Order: sequence, then C-alpha cells, then structure tokens
Amino acid sequence: MVPLELSLTPSLRCVHLQRHTKPVMITFNVFLFQLLEDIIISFVKAELKHMQKIVDGDDPECSEFCLLLGTRAFRCRCELKKNLIKKFQCVSEGVAKAGKSTFLKEIFTELYITEGGSGEVNQEHEVRQIETASRKSDTAEIAIRLEELFKVPPGRPRPIRTVMTKGVGGIGKTLLTHKFTVDWAEDKAQQEVHFTFPLTFRELNLLRGRSFSFVGLVHHFFSETKRAGICSFQNFLVLFILDGLDECRLPLDFLSTQTLTDVSESTSVEVLLINLIRGELLPLARLWITTRPAAANQIPPQYVDKVTEVRGFTDPQKEEYFRRRSTDEEQVSRIMSHIRTCRSLHIMCHIPLFCWITATVLEDVLKSREEGELPRTLTQIYNHYLVLQTKVKNEKFDGGAATDPHWSPQSREMMLSLGKLAFEQLQKGNLIFYESDLTECGMDLRAASVCSGMFTQFFREESSLYQDKVFTFIHLSLQEFLAALYIHQTCISSKVNLLEHQQSQSFNTTLNHLHQSAVDEALRSPNGHLDLFLRFLLGLSLPTNQKLLQGLLTQTGRCSQSNQETVKYIKEKLNESQSVERSINLFHCLNELNDRSLLVEIQQFMRSGDFTERYLTPAEWSALVFILLSSEEHLDVFDLQRFDPSEKAFVNLLPVIKASKKAVYVTLKSNFFSSSQYRHIVLISCAALSSVLSSQSSSLKHLDLNNNQLQDSGVKLLCEGLKSPHCELDSLSLSGCLITEVGCASLPAALSSNSSSVRELDLSYNHTGDTAVKLLSSRLEDPQHKLQTLSTISTTSFQSFEHITFKLPGPSPLLRLSDNNRTVTYVKEEEPYPDHQDRFDYHQQVLSNTGLTGRCYWEVEWNGDVDISVSYRRIRRKGGSNDSVFGGNDQSWSLDCVRSFYYFYHNNKYTSTSCPCPSSGRVGVYLDCPAGRLSFYEVSSDSLRHIYSICSSFTEPLYPGFVFFSSGSSVSLCETNMSVSGSSFSSEG
Repeated sequence: MVPLELSLTPSLRCVHLQRHTKPVMITFNVFLFQLLEDIIISFVKAELKHMQKIVDGDDPECSEFCLLLGTRAFRCRCELKKNLIKKFQCVSEGVAKAGKSTFLKEIFTELYITEGGSGEVNQEHEVRQIETASRKSDTAEIAIRLEELFKVPPGRPRPIRTVMTKGVGGIGKTLLTHKFTVDWAEDKAQQEVHFTFPLTFRELNLLRGRSFSFVGLVHHFFSETKRAGICSFQNFLVLFILDGLDECRLPLDFLSTQTLTDVSESTSVEVLLINLIRGELLPLARLWITTRPAAANQIPPQYVDKVTEVRGFTDPQKEEYFRRRSTDEEQVSRIMSHIRTCRSLHIMCHIPLFCWITATVLEDVLKSREEGELPRTLTQIYNHYLVLQTKVKNEKFDGGAATDPHWSPQSREMMLSLGKLAFEQLQKGNLIFYESDLTECGMDLRAASVCSGMFTQFFREESSLYQDKVFTFIHLSLQEFLAALYIHQTCISSKVNLLEHQQSQSFNTTLNHLHQSAVDEALRSPNGHLDLFLRFLLGLSLPTNQKLLQGLLTQTGRCSQSNQETVKYIKEKLNESQSVERSINLFHCLNELNDRSLLVEIQQFMRSGDFTERYLTPAEWSALVFILLSSEEHLDVFDLQRFDPSEKAFVNLLPVIKASKKAVYVTLKSNFFSSSQYRHIVLISCAALSSVLSSQSSSLKHLDLNNNQLQDSGVKLLCEGLKSPHCELDSLSLSGCLITEVGCASLPAALSSNSSSVRELDLSYNHTGDTAVKLLSSRLEDPQHKLQTLSTISTTSFQSFEHITFKLPGPSPLLRLSDNNRTVTYVKEEEPYPDHQDRFDYHQQVLSNTGLTGRCYWEVEWNGDVDISVSYRRIRRKGGSNDSVFGGNDQSWSLDCVRSFYYFYHNNKYTSTSCPCPSSGRVGVYLDCPAGRLSFYEVSSDSLRHIYSICSSFTEPLYPGFVFFSSGSSVSLCETNMSVSGSSFSSEG
C-alpha cells in the first residue's frame, strides 16, 4: 500500500514555492483546503488503481495474498520466511557437530525420487531394500522433481492434499524437507502456499501428555504467528511438513479418536495430528509426511493421496556428490573407481549419509598413504571410521596430539559402553533413546556430547520448564556395527555368547560357536534384521580388521582356523536352499571373511558357456544368482534360453527375472520332457511369472514369451499378475503361443484395470478370434487406457506353399507322387523318372524345392514308417552315410515316427519324447526361423498335443522333407486352418 506521507511530498513542494511568489487572490486557508482535497483525491485514486492491479494479478510485488492477509499477516509471512532461511540454509554434513557447517545450496545434490507405490508396510531390513532398489532401472519408474510433489496429474478431479514420502534411514528425507522449505522461503517454489510449517515427530514427541489447541500448537513452534495475532488459518493455504513418522511415539489411533474440527479447542497432540491428517482440521491444508518404509502403515491409505519414495543417489548423482566435496579430480576418480569395484560399497552409496562416511574414510586413507589397498568391505569402512572419529575426539575434546595412541582405558570403556547401548537398543528395536538408556550402559551426558561422530543430538528447551535430550546413532548400520563389536569383544574377553538366551548362555564360548549361532539367528529372522549385524560380526574376526582396532579389541590367536570353520558352515547353509535374500547375505558374509572360492568356481563355469548340461547344487545356484544379480549386463537383458531348461532352473532364476531392468527373453524348452511334464513346467512358470509381475520390487518392464506353448491356461495365469497394482510391465510379447479365443478373452479385463501399464501387446500368430481382438482394439482409441500398440497378425500370414510345383526329373524311383503332387508313397515298383544329380541315391527321401526363412506351419497325414524333417539344401545326396540322411547330421532335424514313441533325431542322436507314437496319424510342424524355433505337434480333431520342440540358430533357409523306411508308407500335405492349404513338394531331390 502507498504511504500517505509519500503522496504529500509533491504538494508540500508546491507550498514551498508559493512562499517565494507574488501574493495570490485567494486566502491561504482556502488554498490549503483545496490542496488537501487534491491530495486526498489523488491518494484514493492511486490506491484504487493499486487494488485493481492486485485483483487483475498485474502487481509483481504483491499478490492477492496481501489483500487476504492484511498487513500483520503479510509481515508474519515475511518474518517466518526469514527465520526458516536462517534455520535451514546451513547444514552440518553427516553429524550435527563434527561436520563443517556449509550452505545447503552448496552441498545439496539432487536425489532420485520416484512416484507410485502405496503406503504398504515394508518390514525388510533397510539394507535389503537398498539392495533391491540398486537393481531397479533409473528409467523403470516415474522420477519427479521436488517442486512437483503436489502437482495434480492430468485427469485427477481434486487437488493432492497429503503426500507420503518413504525412504530408508540416511537416504536424505530430512534434507529434502529442508531444501523444500528454503526454496519456499526464498520465493523459488510453492508460492501459492501462504505459510509453510516444518515439524518433526521428534519435536512432537516431547509434547506427549500436554494439551494444546491447534492454533496454540502452531503458536508454540512458530512464535511469529502468535506475535501477529493469527488465530485462524481457515482462509490461508497452509502446508505442514511432518518429518520422521517412523520416530513417532504418539499413539496414532485413527479408528477410535474423536472428531475435532475447532482449531481453538484444546486436546492432546496426537488428537490434533490425527484430525489434521484426516482432513477434519484445515481440510484445505497440504501435508507432506516422511517416513521409513516400515512405519508407512501408521497412516491409513485412504488419507494419503500420493506416495513417493526417495531412492537416494543414482550412479551419476554419486559422482556429482564426490565432485562437490573435492576439487582434487584424481582423488575423486580413484574413489569412484574403487567404489564401482566393491559391490557392498556401491550398493550402500545409494544412501547419501553412507556416501559421506565413505568419503570421510577414503579421503583420510588417501591422505595418510598414497599407495596400498583401500577398504573394500563395510566392516573395513566402519573400522576406519571408528578410528578416525576417535582421533577427532582425542585431539578436539581431550587435548591430545595426533601421535597419541587412539585408545586410552577411558575411551575404550566408553566405546564398549556405546556398543552395549547399540546392542541392547537393537534387541528392543529402538532407533532413538534417552538419557536413562545411556545411564543404564554406564555413560553420562558429557561423554555422549563429545562423541560427536557417533551421535546426532536433539535438544529443545521448553519455556525453562523442562529439558530433554533424544539420541540416535547417525545410521542404523553404525548401530549394528557397534553392537557386533560389543558381542565380539564380550565373547573374546569373557567367553560369553550374548546372542543366546540368558538362561542358556555358555561361559566357555568359542568364536566359531558364536559365529555359527549368529548365522542361525540371522537365517531365522523373517525380515533380515540381523543381516548387516552378521556381516560385521564375521568381518571383525579377520586379523587385518583386528590389527586396525588394536588397543580396543582383544587379539585372537586362532582366528584363521575359526574362520575356515565358519566358511564351511556358511557353505553348508547355502546347500539348504535358502531364499534369495538370505543367500545373497551369506555371500556378502563370505566376502567379509575374504572367501570367494564358490563365486570363482561359478564364474569359471559361466565363462565355459556350459549352462545346460551340468548339474548345480543349491549353493552353486545361489552363487550363480548372486553373480547375475551383481551384473549390469545380465540385468539389462536376461535370456533364459542360455540355461538348463528345467522347472528347477526357472524357479531358481526367478529373482534374476524380477530384477531384470529392460527385458526378459524367456523360451521354455521341451527338449528333455514329455508332453505332460512340459505342460506342468509351463503352468508352474506362468504362475511364477505372475507372482513376479505382482511383486512391488519387480523391475520387469518388457516380457518376451514368444513361441512358448502357454496356451489358454498359461495366459489366464499371467493375467492375474497383469491385474496387480504393482505390475509395471510396459510391453508383453505372446506371439506364437497357441492362444485361442478363450485365452485371449481374459486379456481385455486384465488390461482394463486402472493399474495396467501395458502399452505394447503382441498376439500375432495365435488363434485369437475376432471378439477379444475387437475389445483390445477399442482400448487403443480410449484415452483412459495405456495400450498403444496391438499386433494381431493371424496365423494365415504363415509362408505359403501353394504355388510350389514338382519338376521333372523326379524323386527316387520308388517314391510315387499323386493327388496333385500333394501325396508321396513308397512303392515296390520303380517309377519311370529320369536320373538326376540332386536325387538321393541311397535313402528314400524327398526334399522341397522352396526354402523357408520366416514363420511357417504345415500339417502332414502320415502312415507307416516315416520321418518328418527339415533340412538345409546343401545336405549330401550320395551314399548311405549319416551325412546324407535327414537327422543324421548337423544340417537336418527329424521327427521319427517309426517306434512305439516319437523320437527326435538330430546330429545322429536320438532323443525320446515320451509321447506314444501310433502307426499312423497327423503331425503339425511349426517353424520360426528368425527365433530358431522348431516344434512338432500331434493333431487331433479339436486340439494340438505338443510332441517336441527345439531352440537352435538356423543360419540358412530350411526345406521340408520326408524319409520313408518301408514300402506302403506315405505322407500327404493337408489343408489346415493354421497354414495356407494347397501346399505341395517338388519332385526335385
């Protein structure tokens, strides 16, 4: 608003001029009143114009907010912004006191935030969640920017009120809330919001048992609003940030808590929070709640409009982070190169806080020694970190010198007290604790305050009425490391295994016994809560780690022998068919013990390329899966055809399929199975794939099941997974899968669900019928559905034989052509064919003169003793050796219809199909040259029964052919709905 005194200035200047001119014909009083009248009129006009600008939105310095709030509220907003900038613009990286305070904008590195998912609880250990997240593709999900948290997506009828952001500890959730707040306070984002109020559940916990009105609660934390006299927020757009739901100690009972709508009514803090989240209080306010995944279900899903997840750093963001820390390019390159080669470090560095710990350690190691091996395991990183923080404590707080011993009796006692605190709170599942917890472990507040590298400390004084302090380790992994250190040292010094129950504790425990009981405890944990603890406990037994902590840990004498026994025990456990998560952790444990023998063995096996013949033990399967999951190459495109085509192999490799980033090309072979066995494998595999599609942790985006005999039952199983809200499949290829209209009918419903993400669907070369295809086609034009591409090339598009004719000179004289050259019969009397160089002169065989290079299907009516074959044209024609008979060489493939069972014959090797063979019948042949697929089927009046399939690599055009073994045997090319009728064979050769 324009101040009145500013408007007076020009007129007062006029009065000054009047004093130096001739007297006028009017009195001074009259002149003064006219002057005031002009000033008032000008002032009112100016104010009206200014207000018009506000209404029209043309004023760059003031919005409708000024009109709505008035002067006091506007000043309150400005003061709040100033105080929030002062509070959050600087951060201490890593820990509250030990890290250097720097500007947030200088150190902030963008984090990878994804949209989607649900508020479901995830009880898995956070390291397992990081492992899973590390295998997800950066492009597999919807990434969003921080300023887009409350952006309304197209088609949503109402605004987004509540956003929940999940993320494991140390991933950067709190830092994100600080960045969001500072951006608002600096007028960079969310300027439609009138007030932003950031709160933490740690702060709210301290008010348990006290009563406030909602306005009073805001006044309590943000005194600017109290000084401005704001007693209602109904007319303002307000945003509340509630950080750290997982640390909430207030009873959030959404079912039985009474409704409260009056912001001036006093009640407990939890009742205020519940009604705020429900929308009873300030229904137009926005809420942003952050939490660890395990606590997400404390808020009922109906009160959450949008769920996001902080995934931490992508690989480029890791590099950006390290480059922000240091100007030494050579050092940064060496650190990044080292992290890429250490799987454990690479995974954990998705967590920004662990990046800080790793950078702190590696920079110190590189500074102290240019050469030598850098820490490679988590235990080694935390050993160095522990020593480094102890050095800081000795020099900064105890007045010691850099050359002094790291461990004095006092610091040793304090560190073991920290370990005891870590272990006891870990057993209770506590991540935050209080002064009484420290006292129980023999620590005092002063000792805790100087352990600045071990704690972040929250301190708040409430109107001098009470003081309280809350403590937490800077990360759960550090708490687990210190707990393992305490358990290890207690075992060595007192021979006590603290992992056993009190009544059964042994007082003569060996390190090997401790390790075995720890392995058993970790394997019994349903959610992996002891996984990282186990890694640390085993790693601390290595001589190199004990040497680094010399003076703190009691040195063990027979650790090498004990570790060998532990390695043997872990391998025995791997042979007991553990879950993939448990197996992966056991391999990390072997890595901590510096044993890679099993992995080296499997890597040699993989380099040999022999994936289909060798029998693998459960431990070897686990090693193979571990290697594949650690490989960027295999997780980009995973091809199951390279591996043993068994149900066991498929089930064992499912974790790799689930984690594959871009595509999965799966061809389920039937080489070694009967038709019933193969059908069982197909159904088991489809059910397993359905569970993969339904998994919240699946990265699968492209699933290629082309040329598998899924049939209708298999497709129906897949549809259950496609309906899942967690399914993120982008393309599905079901070409040549023997799907009829019955199976195809289940697809429209599955792809019509709100959660369906499938954009491309390939149903070519199936018997899909018209009804389901029309329904699917209608989805292409419907903007409510995501399906964009539908391929439905019919089976009548197979390559045609109808124009092939016989050429003289003809085939073997004992093979008679009839029925318009569509039937061949082995006769006793020779036909009068002239001799020809391409004729088979020994075997009674006939070969088509047209090569096949695409997808083809034909049916053959046969009688007697015959082989139904395909062959390269260059097969030998002269003599009776294997090189000249179909199936006796590597140039031809045959289905033998001579014995009591069908046999497959290739490269002079017979393979039984376990499918009974009658004396006559009808066989369908399906050939897909590009895919390397050849299948034989027994044809009845209403179905196809699979006989045998092979997957190969066809390098030349293939020619259909037949072999006859006894006179009277015959074959006839038949008309069929799947193939183009009228096919025939050439008489040439």
